Amino acid sequence: MKEYLKNSQKEIPGIRLFDQLSFVVLDTETTGLNPETDHVLSFGAVKINSQSIQVASAVEWYLSSSKKGKEAIQIHELIGNKMVLSLADFSSQFLQYIGNNIIVGHHVGFDLEMLKKIVKPFGLTRFPNPCIDTMNLAIRLDYGLRADRNLIPLKNYSLDALCDRYGIKTEDRHTAGGDAFLTANLLLKLLKAAEKKGINNWSLLNK
Repeated sequence: MKEYLKNSQKEIPGIRLFDQLSFVVLDTETTGLNPETDHVLSFGAVKINSQSIQVASAVEWYLSSSKKGKEAIQIHELIGNKMVLSLADFSSQFLQYIGNNIIVGHHVGFDLEMLKKIVKPFGLTRFPNPCIDTMNLAIRLDYGLRADRNLIPLKNYSLDALCDRYGIKTEDRHTAGGDAFLTANLLLKLLKAAEKKGINNWSLLNK
């Protein structure tokens, strides 16, 4: 935990171009949508370096949970999986994996709330890593920084809708690993679109 926090104190120079940035794109599959009462069933992630998905870095881990929602059984089909990590083992592996990389996800705030719930008993109350939400980035590229969400058809910014728009095949949906990989592909498409708008370094991207 101390090593993770120490490494996360290093700030990313604003002039770094996208090719010089490192990302961890993650997703969680859960028993429901309430961070207070629901649990993470599985975690998937993949790393991006030099605007290239590092396929060999992909992980999908399953967690022990005291709650097994009916919805989770129907959608995620994870109940009964025998390769299950304890919360302590998961927390250790997870923090080593994300390091000081930029964290990326679609609706990433929800994923981070669920993950904070796991690591909190071990002394960590926040993730200092910078974060990018691919939904927010897509909206920003279409409408600008001061977009009024009340006037935007948010259904057009779901992961499925954006993958369809950018020509990304959605073959492994509703698994943590599959959704992380789709989001990684989406991020690369969005970074290319950002560069065309003159957003080409960390300082501009992180506004």
